[in-house]
Amino acid sequence: MGQIMGRGTILIMMLLSLNGCAGGQAVTQPTQPAASTVAFIFPTPTTQPTPTELPDGPFTWGGGQRPLLMAHYMPWYQTQAHSGSWGWHWTMGHYNPKQSADGTWSELASHATPLIGPYDSQDEAVLAYQVLLMKLSGIDGVIIDWYGMENFRDYGQINESTARLVQAVKKAGLKFVICYEDQTVKHRVDNQDLPKEDAVEHGKAVMRYLQKTWFGDEAYLKVDGRPLLLTFGPQYFKGDEWKSLFSVLKPQPVFITLDKHEVPGSAGSYPWPPMWAAPGQTLAHERLASYLSDFYTRAAGWEYQVGGAFPGYHDIYKEAGVSDSNGYLDALDGKTLRYTLQTALDHQPDLVQLITWNDYGEGTVLEPTVEYEYRYLEIIQEARQVIGGADFVYERQDLRLPLAWYHLRVKYAEDTQVSAQLEHAFAAMVAGNM
Repeated sequence: MGQIMGRGTILIMMLLSLNGCAGGQAVTQPTQPAASTVAFIFPTPTTQPTPTELPDGPFTWGGGQRPLLMAHYMPWYQTQAHSGSWGWHWTMGHYNPKQSADGTWSELASHATPLIGPYDSQDEAVLAYQVLLMKLSGIDGVIIDWYGMENFRDYGQINESTARLVQAVKKAGLKFVICYEDQTVKHRVDNQDLPKEDAVEHGKAVMRYLQKTWFGDEAYLKVDGRPLLLTFGPQYFKGDEWKSLFSVLKPQPVFITLDKHEVPGSAGSYPWPPMWAAPGQTLAHERLASYLSDFYTRAAGWEYQVGGAFPGYHDIYKEAGVSDSNGYLDALDGKTLRYTLQTALDHQPDLVQLITWNDYGEGTVLEPTVEYEYRYLEIIQEARQVIGGADFVYERQDLRLPLAWYHLRVKYAEDTQVSAQLEHAFAAMVAGNM
């Protein structure tokens, strides 16, 4: 009785306490059980990667101001249960998601299945679960892939999902940044939803919306008082057009582009898995190493340096009939993430973009899945423990708590007393009181 209780013991006591508050109901199977197997098996690439010995030892850090760790986040998922229909990103117009009696999922537009099953980006329980995982793994916030505010295709839904995600991010004490997809303007112009001659004025309206809605938020990441803004490209607006777009903003943003897409006035670029180096084939890790070396050499002189780390690449596009595959980068059981993250840390950037939290279509997923569970978050947490010092209190076993919390949140959604206790538990975990 005199021993200090471990965190697993505390979790069990929390479960028993909540069970008692719910009028004696037994906490047995969660409403949406995590799958232990995948019923629908997708083929893996036939081309094998060039064998490479990547380092898998402990992380090292040279000291100094640690970089922020920010996860690139896709807020574009819809489910039948929450939104009334399956969104394109779970089906890609080809698959029909199904859940079997034992809880396993099949027919998803992905090679991996989320540990909680396919989810809706507007589900507040899901968002709370995700930001809690980020907090406990040492991630400082999210870089939100944003498609604008217009009701064209699913852009309006993505905008609403972004707003809900921001609220969850703030509740967890995290930061956020917008990554603007200006390819959306091209899609609207091509579909005659926006006259080409009005595109720049529309771009200015987008900037005003960002400034009014998010740039001034205390949780929005700023550099010397200026909002940080990323773009996946640019893919539509070129050169000095960005100066025109930013002319309506005060202060001007610190603008970061995709690698090799710099424009006048941009403060730097960020790397991305270089699948263009082996289109439709397996990207050798030697080629990846060459790309990263070249990128960080160029980045050394930029105003604001953004590194990148990713677990691998395995898209579903060819199987879904969307397009040819962009290729394959072997995760090597976590070594690819460990290598790309250590490489980023070695160059001491201002920020490391973790690519990605949840792009299931391209297989760059870091959040827990049925296939690899908490592997990637454990690696990120390990790195954060090395670079973060005494202010980071979370441990490996803590990463399992958000899933238990999520299942209880779903199970007792209509019980106000239990919900209040779960909110208290959320706040305690965010504060580091495990």
